[in-house]
Amino acid sequence: MQELHDAPLAPLTTFRLGGPATRLITAGTDAEVIAAVREADGSGTPLLVIGGGSNLVIGDEGFEGTALRIATEGFSLDGTRLELAAGEVWTDAVARTVEAGLAGIECLAGIPGSAGATPIQNVGAYGQEVSSTITEVIAYDRRTRETVVIPNAECAFSYRHSRFKADPDRFVVLRVRFALEDAAGLSAPLKYAETARALGVEPGDRVPLAEARETVLKLRTGKGMVLDPEDHDTWSAGSFFTNPILTDEAFAAFRARVRERLGEEAQPPAYPAGDGHTKTSAAWLIDRAGFTKGYGTGPARISTKHTLALTNRGDATTEDLLVLAREVVAGVREAFGITLVNEPVTVGVTL
Repeated sequence: MQELHDAPLAPLTTFRLGGPATRLITAGTDAEVIAAVREADGSGTPLLVIGGGSNLVIGDEGFEGTALRIATEGFSLDGTRLELAAGEVWTDAVARTVEAGLAGIECLAGIPGSAGATPIQNVGAYGQEVSSTITEVIAYDRRTRETVVIPNAECAFSYRHSRFKADPDRFVVLRVRFALEDAAGLSAPLKYAETARALGVEPGDRVPLAEARETVLKLRTGKGMVLDPEDHDTWSAGSFFTNPILTDEAFAAFRARVRERLGEEAQPPAYPAGDGHTKTSAAWLIDRAGFTKGYGTGPARISTKHTLALTNRGDATTEDLLVLAREVVAGVREAFGITLVNEPVTVGVTL
């Protein structure tokens, strides 16, 4: 276990933003993770758990307490059963499952971060969510001070949400287990129209696993959603806002607002989201509210490739980022009456 004091945290995040931690511990085994958590809890020291840092916005003042970086390793396949240590690099794990000929997470290629973060956020993209393949999450329960195995049904998964996100100070994810599919080298049925179009097939079709993964990587790269140190469009947390889910009544009011602002023929994106609810597009809202690709003149700007990503152009501060985020939230609310919700976790700051 490695320990540093007054340790910079910005290099551990994909935004490359944030001040230092009083202490930074890097844990390479589950036992070291648990020991660090127990020590912090026992002494009443604030604890910040860091995986791949792809979903974190840390304040410029940093973190007064112990930052625990989970760097555990472990990739185990038993037939179609996969177990990943929390510190495994997610996009590398996806590549290995594709190489093994197993379907279920191939459309989640290119997503930055660690495996342990995937159940917390119920990571999803291009028609797949980890909740559809996760069978169990092994975690340390800070309340009972023991390691627990939590089955899928008890994870309370929903859109970009879970039991772990709802109660962020209780569980520290150690390992994640998945049930994948052996479809003779083919992908799971494609659910996302953009992916199907790019592959020249229909939604519901299967394609060779490698083709599905490569296509998703190309689509993500085109939107600045695959990490590249030389591309400031990727100095981000990916999608900064979640897609709003509205009640039927709220969606009707929103649609009326859209027609009033954009004309009678204007139709906002609408996707079924369960009984009495409709999901719309945060990117569409941002763009139609006047925040187009590349918006901004300061060191924090909207990506030149995708309106849903806020980016650090190289010398931004966290406050620069928050000023931009607040401007976007206020502009969308004024234009359409919808308040966007940030997807990244904020540490020491709020929108």
